[in-house]
Amino acid sequence: MKRRALHLSLLAGLLAVSGFVSAQTKWDLPAAYPASNFHSLNLAQFATDVEKASGGKLKITVHANASLFKAPEIKRAVQGGQAQAGEILLANFSNEWPIYAADGLPFLADSYDEGMKLYKAQKPLMEKKLAEQGMVLLYSVAWPPQGIYSKKPLNSAADLKGIKWRSYSPSTARIAELVGAQPVTVQAAEFTQALATGVVESTMTSGATGVDSKLYEHLKYYYDVQAWLPKNAVIANKKAFDALDKPTQDAVMKAAADAESRGWSESRKVNDTTLATLKANGMTVTAPSAQLKADMAKVGDTMLKEWLEKSGVEGKALVDAYNKK
Repeated sequence: MKRRALHLSLLAGLLAVSGFVSAQTKWDLPAAYPASNFHSLNLAQFATDVEKASGGKLKITVHANASLFKAPEIKRAVQGGQAQAGEILLANFSNEWPIYAADGLPFLADSYDEGMKLYKAQKPLMEKKLAEQGMVLLYSVAWPPQGIYSKKPLNSAADLKGIKWRSYSPSTARIAELVGAQPVTVQAAEFTQALATGVVESTMTSGATGVDSKLYEHLKYYYDVQAWLPKNAVIANKKAFDALDKPTQDAVMKAAADAESRGWSESRKVNDTTLATLKANGMTVTAPSAQLKADMAKVGDTMLKEWLEKSGVEGKALVDAYNKK
């Protein structure tokens, strides 16, 4: 019996050495949004594509809805190697590096075409910065344009004074300050509870988040101001990526390029369908009044000026590159 066990052990070793047994690399990919969100669905397809294209050599497990790390913790987890990859909202990291928040500047890029122009100008700067921080940019996808949700009608920015405003990034907190609202930091996973308990009564976010969090159950109005299109970025730990063989790296980057293209296309569709869903559930979905639009444009001008002061030469170069495209 012992001799048979020894033979089996030797055979297993020989098979492994000769390549008949191939080891599978496993990555964890934390994400902050519900599994049903279009970003999460896109991540799931990306993971499937990678496993298939790599012949099973790399398996990526997506952990949606902040089940592994909370949104603000994901970048640090990837950078430190606690997770091999992750999805982050770039605007969350503006205090770390202003360029991350270029797509959180109100009314700088306020459509999908303009959002893509901005991304093309921003991408080489982000790739360089992430590389310095030990990470690789895999792909990035825009959220639908941001609008204002409120319990009460809004005719101008003055109507936002004193209102409890859910902020999820430094940019959204600054908007609240400029219009005199009370910023309350609430991440996506806790949003519904914050609404139910009256912690927040207004926010600026997309139609997609409005449907995910069933904002129509708590808020009555959505003003489609199309303020900006913030982006999620999917990043990988550089050491983990470099440890892959070249064919597997190529499989990851090909799947990432496909996910980026698919994600932007899906975002456009989601924008249309989610606004329709908000309406169907009794929410008033409308364009902003001329006064509200003008007031928010002034907020955008102030924030762009502040951002250019913070970002310096890099920020000016980015805006110049964006304006030339």
